[in-house]
Amino acid sequence: MTDRPLKQIHLAAHFPGVNNTTVWTDPASRSQVEFASFRHLAETAERGRFDFFFLAEGLRLREVNGLIHDLDVVGRPESITVLGALAAVTTHLGLAATVNATFNEPYELARRFASLDHLSGGRSAWNVVTSSDAFTGENFRRGGYLDRADRYTRAAEFVQLAREFWDGEHVRHSGPQFDVEGRLSLPRPPQGHPVVIQAGDSDEGREFAAATADIIFSRHSTLAAGQTFHADVKRRLAAYGRKPDELKIMPGVTYVLGDTEDEAIERAAEIRRAQVGPQTTIAFLEQIWGIDLSDHDPDGPLPTVDPVVDSTLVQGRTRLGDPLEIAARWRAVAAEKQLSSRELVIEATGRQSFIGTPATIAAQLDAYVQNDAADGFILVPHLTPGGLDDFVDQVVPLLQERGVFRTEYTGTTLRDHLGLPVPGRR
Repeated sequence: MTDRPLKQIHLAAHFPGVNNTTVWTDPASRSQVEFASFRHLAETAERGRFDFFFLAEGLRLREVNGLIHDLDVVGRPESITVLGALAAVTTHLGLAATVNATFNEPYELARRFASLDHLSGGRSAWNVVTSSDAFTGENFRRGGYLDRADRYTRAAEFVQLAREFWDGEHVRHSGPQFDVEGRLSLPRPPQGHPVVIQAGDSDEGREFAAATADIIFSRHSTLAAGQTFHADVKRRLAAYGRKPDELKIMPGVTYVLGDTEDEAIERAAEIRRAQVGPQTTIAFLEQIWGIDLSDHDPDGPLPTVDPVVDSTLVQGRTRLGDPLEIAARWRAVAAEKQLSSRELVIEATGRQSFIGTPATIAAQLDAYVQNDAADGFILVPHLTPGGLDDFVDQVVPLLQERGVFRTEYTGTTLRDHLGLPVPGRR
């Protein structure tokens, strides 16, 4: 232990509905499109004094063998439109939208986020994502022709230009990706620059985050993995003249609460079975194997054939890695633990990071932050829109008692909540 002051935990709420997180069969599950759903989760997060509310992005419905075959997609409104509406019914909560840097333009995007920042009084954030997916690109003039190697080149130039526009100066720029000249049609945003979030985990992505981001949305949800990632990314900051506390590392995590540890474990198992039903099992297998497995028994063993490496059967899903390596790893685990296809997918895709009583989970979250495995967490509930209610009611008060989470907002902007400086003009 050291004598340093207790680190304060940062918390954000992710609106669920992508991948197989949401349990659609639960009677409490509601719409992914109606404003009431977004409002409920945002108001719950603000009641819990969270830093921000986070929306993902889906530019095209995912397909399997040319058909929309995805239980997890039931509509995805455009994020900044939703956040603009939420700005009117919240007062302090940060509003973060995922917007693709591959299929947008710097001036137009800078204008949209500056508008949101002004309307919300300085609470906007941009989660920068990239894509080299030609399937998604078919909806856009770019058509997916951007090479994978150019994704971060374009994103870095994009963010640079957005920040120049936010500074309110006349921009003249000619570079590999953009040739623009002009001035933003709005005054400088209240935060100076909206907060920038980034989620890449590759070496290239980590370097991009160290150079550019205010928050990195990581996927490392174990203590040891979190500490390794935290140390690696923080050490990169010095090369860009930045201090360690100028980048917040916030992994996306899930949780399951129970009155006892055993009850929480039992409930977590029930949730995972609901999240990975027979059809979802087949969808995951087809993503790896790249072949039509509609006749495969989800409660039987894994497919015996090898995956098709360059298959286009599944379109619009994030590539998980080398299919042959994944299949070999899954077969080894299935053989060792005697798991069916469905049981294996449940284990391999598990996202329940914290399971236990409110006291246990509060202690675990605190331990991660105090031991430099994270600076905070982006919570991904399994229900829309009430999945965060129990956390705010039962866990947040315990974090406040520990002195590691605010009892009231002390500032008005998202940068205030995160302890981030207002950028000087470039």
